[in-house]
Amino acid sequence: MLNVNEKISIRLKEFDFSYARSPGPGGQNVNKVNSKVILRWSIEKTTSLPDSVRRRFMQKYAKRISQDGNLIVTSHRFRDQGRNVADCLAKLREMILSVAVEPKPRKKTKVPRGVKLRRLENKRRKSLTKQTRKGPRLDD
Repeated sequence: MLNVNEKISIRLKEFDFSYARSPGPGGQNVNKVNSKVILRWSIEKTTSLPDSVRRRFMQKYAKRISQDGNLIVTSHRFRDQGRNVADCLAKLREMILSVAVEPKPRKKTKVPRGVKLRRLENKRRKSLTKQTRKGPRLDD
């Protein structure tokens, strides 16, 4: 069971793990051991996520979701499968946590009149300062 928070938990049966040879250094086992982990999860068919969380997840991570609706997460950080599986699950947990809480809608506010007046006054002062730096015109 992958516990994301107190409301969201996902059964490990929903995940499909596959293994491949990992890139990078590995010593004598580099060409023999399949330590890279590829996690596939059918995000469209899962019943573990509330609809609002699923919608936000699919919107935010659309590039990680394949044509058939599977989310793909990989890990080859460690040299053994067990730690890479745990790393994939940790990555997925962080991804779900990032969209679990609905963002508060932004309230539009007006710029106060005093702020507008101060900005215009500063512009006038800056303009006068620059005008006094100019030399006399030759045609005068």
